[in-house]
Order: sequence, then structure tokens, then C-alpha cells
Amino acid sequence: MNVLVTRPDQRGQQLVEMLAEQQIFAIHQPLFRVEAGADLPTLPSSLSRLNSGDYVFAVSKNAVDFATETLKQTGFYWRSDLLYFAVGQRSANHFASQIEQAVRYPIQSENSEGLLALPEMAQLSGKNVLILRADTGREFFAEQATSRGAEVQILECYRRIMLTDNLSEQISLAKRAGTDTIVVTSGEILTTFIEQTAEADLPWLYQCRLIVVGKRIATLARKSGWKSEQIQISMKADNHSLLETILNCVKF
Repeated sequence: MNVLVTRPDQRGQQLVEMLAEQQIFAIHQPLFRVEAGADLPTLPSSLSRLNSGDYVFAVSKNAVDFATETLKQTGFYWRSDLLYFAVGQRSANHFASQIEQAVRYPIQSENSEGLLALPEMAQLSGKNVLILRADTGREFFAEQATSRGAEVQILECYRRIMLTDNLSEQISLAKRAGTDTIVVTSGEILTTFIEQTAEADLPWLYQCRLIVVGKRIATLARKSGWKSEQIQISMKADNHSLLETILNCVKF
């Protein structure tokens, strides 16, 4: 098995190193880099306008890091009278370590659907929900929270910048290196990967095994051309869960 990891930043590199420890060859080929988002200067005022008991949802570790750094630079603090949420355990633990408060998260399904199934999300009338996220992403949680009565504000904490320099050639190099398994952690990454793959390399791409996070990305992969038996689903997005899913593929 030769694995291509598309997860961006240090988490992608960490997964490559974890695979190497298991004697599995892996290449790190992120499609994006991240930089500070346009809405960060408004974060202190957005937090101050929330009512006691309102909700703050951090979509990712990047959102937490950029938001925390902004508050430090401006002399503001995370409020202790708000309820904080994350989409997964590791993101929640990281968020909690930054704000020194409890962070709620779904245990079974680390996605928007799981978050919406939490008891706190059942009735949102009169609640303000501040979503800390990237410039792009799923709108499902925001739409559902609004339909349940919440007043939702989306705050762009970071933006993804596509790495366009020779990306098609880098993908072709991965093919020539014998890559047969690709790790994809978002629908946006999957779509971009397909778009940036040279036409001559598409037959190889659709023969690769995909390791994806959640059923939604698996459905997107099937619609894009992969067969169901080529897709392995990790229900959690952390690297340890991804590693376990990959190792299960090796066993079989």
C-alpha cells in the first residue's frame, strides 16, 4: 500500500509520520494552505454582542487557533457565560485547552449531523449561534440551526488558498510513485483533486482506494466515479481514526 495524504498543514504531515511508523509508505500532498480570514477583526465585537447562554461553534482546529490568536492580540478573552461546541473530540479538546472551559461535541458522528443531534440543539429559538469557520464550507449546520429558530452569524476565521503551482504534475508524480490509496478529509479536497488531475491520469485516480471522513464524502465519491468497494469510511476525522481505517484495509 502506498498512501497519498491530502489533509493540509501539520496534521497531514503527522498522519504521514504515523503511517511511516507502521511501515506504510506515504506522501503528503496538501491542496491548500491557510491564512487569516477577513472577519477576524470583528471577532471581539461579535463575541461581546452575544447573550449569556448563546452558542459558539468552532468548525476546526484552524478556526480555534486563528480566533484565539486574534483575541490575545486585542486583549479580549473567551467569555465564560457562553456554550462552546466543536464537531469532533480532538477539536473539542484543543478548543477546551485554549478557552479553559468545557466544549461540547458529538460522540458518535463527528459531523454537522451529529452536532445537530445534541440535546442542546433541539430547540434554538431565541439563541444566537456564532460559527467560526473557513471562507468556504458546508452550509448544512447554519441552515438547520436557522430553521430551528437560531440567529446565526458565520465568521470567517481563516481562508483556504489553493496551491496551484504544478499541482497536476505533483499528482502525476504520486501516480508514478505507485500511490494506490488516497486520504480525503473534505468534499472540497475531493472535488479539487479531481479537477486538478490530468485527464490522462483519471483512470488511475478512479482505481485508487479512497479513505474518507463520513458518509457524505463517500456519497460524493460514488457520484464522482468511484465504486463503493473502493471507498473506506472513517466516521471520525482525527488522525488516529484515519490510521485505524487504513490499517484495517491492510489486514484485508
